[in-house]
Amino acid sequence: MRAYVNYNDKRWKKYNIDFQKIVQAVVENSHKQSEVSIVLTNDKEIHRLNKKYRKIDKPTNVLSFELGDDILLGDIYISLDTVKKEAKQFGISVQEHTAHMVVHGVLHLLGYDHIKDEDAVVMENKEIKILKKIGVKNPYVHESGVYSDFECCPGERFLSRLKRFKIRKNSVWQYLILFILGGVASLGFAPYYMWWATILGIAGAYKLVVSLEDDNIWKSLLHVFSFSAAYAMSMFWWVLHSIYVVPELTNQFAVWTIPGLIGIGLLGGVVFAIPFMAVSRVHVKTSYRPFVFALAWTFVLWLREWLFTGFPWNPIANITMISPVLSNSMSLWGALGLTFVIIGLVAAVIELINNNKNKLNWVNFGIFVALLLIGGMFGRENIYIAQENTNVSPIIRIVQPATSAEQKATHSRAEALKNAEQNIKNLISLSNAPEKVDITIFPETAYPFVVLDDDAFPLADVLQTNVISGASYYSKGKMYNSMVVASQDGEINKIYNKSHLVPFGEYRPFGDIIPTPGQLNKGDGPELITMFLNDRQFIFAPAICYEIIFSDSLLPKGNMHIDAIINITNDTWFGNTPGTYQHLDMVRRYAIESGLPVVRSNYSGISAFVASDGSIESLLPVGEAGYIDGMVTGAHKTPYRLIGRDGWMLIIFAFACCAMLVIRKCKGK
Repeated sequence: MRAYVNYNDKRWKKYNIDFQKIVQAVVENSHKQSEVSIVLTNDKEIHRLNKKYRKIDKPTNVLSFELGDDILLGDIYISLDTVKKEAKQFGISVQEHTAHMVVHGVLHLLGYDHIKDEDAVVMENKEIKILKKIGVKNPYVHESGVYSDFECCPGERFLSRLKRFKIRKNSVWQYLILFILGGVASLGFAPYYMWWATILGIAGAYKLVVSLEDDNIWKSLLHVFSFSAAYAMSMFWWVLHSIYVVPELTNQFAVWTIPGLIGIGLLGGVVFAIPFMAVSRVHVKTSYRPFVFALAWTFVLWLREWLFTGFPWNPIANITMISPVLSNSMSLWGALGLTFVIIGLVAAVIELINNNKNKLNWVNFGIFVALLLIGGMFGRENIYIAQENTNVSPIIRIVQPATSAEQKATHSRAEALKNAEQNIKNLISLSNAPEKVDITIFPETAYPFVVLDDDAFPLADVLQTNVISGASYYSKGKMYNSMVVASQDGEINKIYNKSHLVPFGEYRPFGDIIPTPGQLNKGDGPELITMFLNDRQFIFAPAICYEIIFSDSLLPKGNMHIDAIINITNDTWFGNTPGTYQHLDMVRRYAIESGLPVVRSNYSGISAFVASDGSIESLLPVGEAGYIDGMVTGAHKTPYRLIGRDGWMLIIFAFACCAMLVIRKCKGK
């Protein structure tokens, strides 16, 4: 085999490399008369070729262009700039690394490849043997010194192989590790609060995915899908627990368990892959990636507020609930802003690890650290305001029946009536304590009879107190999941109808294609309810069940005084699973964002008084029947509440774009 060498960059000549000797070592019997062209160039030229022919917008070490002829095999381009940089990194000479690049390029012209694992092993072994013939040590074990052939001892052989281990593109290891990282990333939320696991999971996935650059959108989705699917299933599997709470439902819906879990994985696999897909594209500059990644993740969270009826469960911001100062930064910019800062900081740290000599990576890191500190300052101030604001409040009693869903369920008509009467007696017994209160609150669906127009509410009359209770309400041929507000004489003053219904639980999104336990109607949206208590006004925003997980969902537009949010819910369906604890954290998040205390009455737990800084003042744990009395104080208006969710999304978008423009100008200088 003969080599024709072209020096497009004259700097190559000083290295005095015998290219003919190298290509001769590669020769195979069928190619003794073949010829190759070796073009010795630099990063500028090879970058242009890489972008033009491979659609990869960056320089590389070697490019091979096969001509498809048995004699004229093709051209090999080698960049001196990249070869020098890699040789220094590996601790070898430029001559040794160039020899490897020549052998690697010629083998490509001879039909060898390394796309698949098995092909890569064959090609690497071939390279090792060829280079050994010309006195170049194993290029894949730079740390092994003269023992590159593993002859010293079994221990050295194991360590050398361990050092050689790397994740190959589209390999089984790639998908398995990403799947594990997805599961690990879900552990930062309640009840585990292993915030560091979420950080490590996302950081590991980010580092791996950005190394698998691809301009094909479907390939970039495939690369990260195992992470995002595992992340979604690990966070949301508890939703399917509801199927097994009542035997009748189990008999009807158990068959949907596996399809349901697969559906969670498929949908979550796409949704949570979007930020990684945004940064894995080859044209995204390294210095921009932290902002692109953080903005994409925040945008996905914003989309989850309303897309497919919405489910913004577990924003990354919620992993900070164990840190009051950090979590209270949501009073400034909400879960959107805190998520942007955390995700951006994770990406900035990884970029810094990848290349700490790039000054712009340090700038990015500094920006996100500064944002975190600014948020912490606002968080500390929000805690102070919440604790100092001690307005006079009515005395409120939260009642938690903790009756099982099976006991509540209707069976025969006679048994249903018997259960309903027993439930009423149980509610009266639990709440009829000697201490006098201004309001008694019962959870979602606590009242076992359907409320009709012009009905009275005898439960309030019996207790001789103002009552707020969940109930089913029937009016004009429509059934609602409602909150009933009744005075102590039993008169119903207000009925609020839930407006954000649960798909597949309270209504059928796709008609009768997928069976659904209920088919309810939705209410008119957010409103405020005023109660007059001892010549005082008590104004609250009602929220039923998971309506409270949506930012801006409960408070009507306008500058009005609000004392609290009253949230009635029923988490019986989810038992003692992570979902129950995560639901409480979503309530705490809303309290911080809005600056409003929350009174939460849950059928089976967790019921709680949540302060306007998100702290829990008192609670009833899962499965415990009883009541707690308390007051609500600390209501105030936060910056987030004034600007709103959509306003903050625009601010975050503008900030990220401006930051990238500034970085671009700095890079130009």
